This record gives sequence, C-alpha cells and structure tokens, in this order.
Amino acid sequence: MIKGIAITAVWVLDQDRAKDFYTNKLGMEVRTDMTMGGDKGMRWLTVGAKDQPDVELTLMVPGPPGLDPESAEAMKKLVSEGALGAGVLSTDDIHRDYETFKARGVEFLQEPQERPYGTEAILRDDSGNWFSLTQRNEQLDLDKDWGECIEPM
Repeated sequence: MIKGIAITAVWVLDQDRAKDFYTNKLGMEVRTDMTMGGDKGMRWLTVGAKDQPDVELTLMVPGPPGLDPESAEAMKKLVSEGALGAGVLSTDDIHRDYETFKARGVEFLQEPQERPYGTEAILRDDSGNWFSLTQRNEQLDLDKDWGECIEPM
C-alpha cells in the first residue's frame, strides 16, 4: 500500500542556483547531492524542509534520461515563463516568513491574502516556478473570498 509521497520533482534551469535558492533563501536542507552513473551521469539533487525528513524535492534540469531534447526545451520554456506551479509550502507564521523571504530576495507574485483555507502568498523560485506559501486554518471559512487566479507573468 502507498504510505505517502516521498520525493517529487521540481524542474529547474540550473541546479547550483536552485540549490542556493532552496537552501539559503527558503531555509531547506540538502538531502542528497550526487552524480548517478559516473562523472558524465545525471546529478541527483534533493532538498527538504528541516522538520519534514520524509519528503524531498528533487531539483531536476529538464533533459535526458527522462526527456528527449525537444521535450526538454519545451519544459525549460514553460519553467522560465513561470507557467508551472510546483506546489504548496506550508508555514506556521506566514507574515514572519513572507518578510524573511522578501528580505532574502525571494520574488513574490502576491503578498499574504486571507482565503477560506488560510492565509496565502505566492512566490517564484529562481527558475520561474511558483509556489503557494500557506498558513492553513483549522477549518474552511467559506465567508472569505477565494481570490483571483494568478496571471501568467
């Protein structure tokens, strides 16, 4: 039986820049940084939240072995244009983290806004992926506005 999600891929344009962004700006830790298949092999780079050791993001540059050259270029274009949302990052104090991340140079597409499910801000990583940074409510408050969809950049 499936017990949960362990690793999920985030497409990035440069693994060194992404490593710096996710660790130094967002405060995650490196879990794995190795080359699989020798010196010319694929770099396997994973990061994760310090308090969640069982979940990792693998920071992958589009290309072989998973993508042919044409598909890799299409994926890089989508990432760089900010067309891909990579997920939701949870926090217990969105206003603190919003200010901390802004001071570290993180680009926000939306400042914290009240939503039925909690308070949400939208940020972009150094490649163009956007994430919802969310402090969840204990229960839905359907009297609050769902807000506007984020427009592509």
